[in-house]
Amino acid sequence: MSNIRLLPCAKAPCIAGLMSVIGLLFSAHPAKAEYHLDVGDVIEIAVARVPELQRRVSVQLDGSISSPLLGTIIVRGLSPMEAQAKIQATLSTSVIRQRTPDGREDTVMIEPYEVSATVVEYRPIYVNGDVAKPGDHPYRPLMTVRQAIALSGGYDFMHALINIPFLQAADLQSDYESLWMESAKEQVLTARLKAELEGKDSLDQSVRIDVPVPQTAISELVRLASEQLKTRVADYRREKAFLQRGIEQAGRQLGVLSEQEATEAQGVQADAEELKRAMELFSKGNLISTRVTDARRAVLLSSTRKLQTTAELMQVRKQQDDFARQLERLDDQRKIALLQELQDAGVRLAEIRSKLQGARDKIQYATAVASQRASSSSGKPRLTVLRKGEKGWESSLASEELELQPGDVIEVALQYEHAVGLSTR
Repeated sequence: MSNIRLLPCAKAPCIAGLMSVIGLLFSAHPAKAEYHLDVGDVIEIAVARVPELQRRVSVQLDGSISSPLLGTIIVRGLSPMEAQAKIQATLSTSVIRQRTPDGREDTVMIEPYEVSATVVEYRPIYVNGDVAKPGDHPYRPLMTVRQAIALSGGYDFMHALINIPFLQAADLQSDYESLWMESAKEQVLTARLKAELEGKDSLDQSVRIDVPVPQTAISELVRLASEQLKTRVADYRREKAFLQRGIEQAGRQLGVLSEQEATEAQGVQADAEELKRAMELFSKGNLISTRVTDARRAVLLSSTRKLQTTAELMQVRKQQDDFARQLERLDDQRKIALLQELQDAGVRLAEIRSKLQGARDKIQYATAVASQRASSSSGKPRLTVLRKGEKGWESSLASEELELQPGDVIEVALQYEHAVGLSTR
C-alpha cells in the first residue's frame, strides 16, 4: 500500500502557485471541439428487439440519411448524440409486425432506448506534400498527425529536395542562360541571311551580337555561320553555272540539229525528184520495176530521218526553254526562301525575348521565395492542417501530436536552409 503525503506550504502563496500550475495544465490541453457529422460518414442503425432492421447508411451530398422505416432525415451538422436522438425520436413512433418462430404474428412497439445509431466509418483524412504516398487514409478515432504521416510512408526528402525554391531558381537560371544562347544563334542566323540576300559570300567577323554570352561562344557561332554562308553561296553558284551550261549546250545542239534538218530536207527533196524520174521512165518502159521500188524506199528512209531530226530538235528546244526558266526562277526562289527564313528567325527571336522576360521574372520570384524561406527556416517540417468549420475551411499550423478530425487535410513541407545568389543579366 502506497503512502501519499501532502507537503505543508505557506498559506496563500502555496495555494496561488498550485492554482497556477493547474491552470497551466488545463491550458496546455484545450478542450476538443465536438464532432459534427458530414457527407461521407457512415452510420449504423440498430433496434434491440428487431435485428432485421439493422442498417448502415451514408450521409448523402444533401446531408441526409435514408432507410425504408426511417425515411429521410437531415443529420449533417449534428453531433453523433444529436443524430442518435433524432433517429430515436423518429423510430419511436413506429410499430413493427414480426412473425415468431411458432408462426404467430407479434406487434413490436419500438422504444427510444432500444434504438442505437453509431458512426462506424468516418470521412477519410488527406495528406499532401513532402510525403512518400500522398492521398487519403481511413480515419481512426484519436488519430494524430504523426500517425497520418506514417500511413503516408513518412517524410519524402527527395520530393522536398526537388521542390526546394533554391534548386528551382538554379534550374530557372540554367534555362535563362540557354535562352540567351538561343538568342545568340538566331541573331547570328539573321546576320547570315541578310549577308546572303546582299550577295556577300562571307560574314563579317565583327558582327554585333548583343547577348550576355561568352565571346568565345559568339565567335564560334559566327565562324560556323560564315562557313555555312560560303557553302550555300558556292552551291547556288554551281547550280546557276549548271543551268547556264545546259542552255549553252542546248544552243549548240540546236545549231547542229538545225543544219542536220536542212540537210535531211534537201535529201528528201532529191529522193523525191529521183522517184519522179524513175516513175516517168517506168511508164515509158525504159526502167524496170525494181528501180522504182528502190527509189520509193530511198524517199521513205530520208523522210523518216528528217522526222526524227525534227522531233529531236523540238526536244532540245524544250530542254533549253526549261533550263532558261529554271535559271530565271533560281534567283527568285532563292530570294523568297531567304526572306521566309529571315521572317521565321525574327519570329523565333521575338518568342525568345518573351521567354527571357518570363524567365527573368520567375528567377526574381524564386530567388525572393528562397531567400525568405532561408531566413525563416528552422529545419523542421512545416505541418499545416486544414479543417472545415462552421465558417468554411480554416488553416492552422500543427504539431505531430495534434489529434485529427475526419475530413482534415494535412499539408507537409520540409524546409532547408540555403544561400541564394542568382543573377539575371
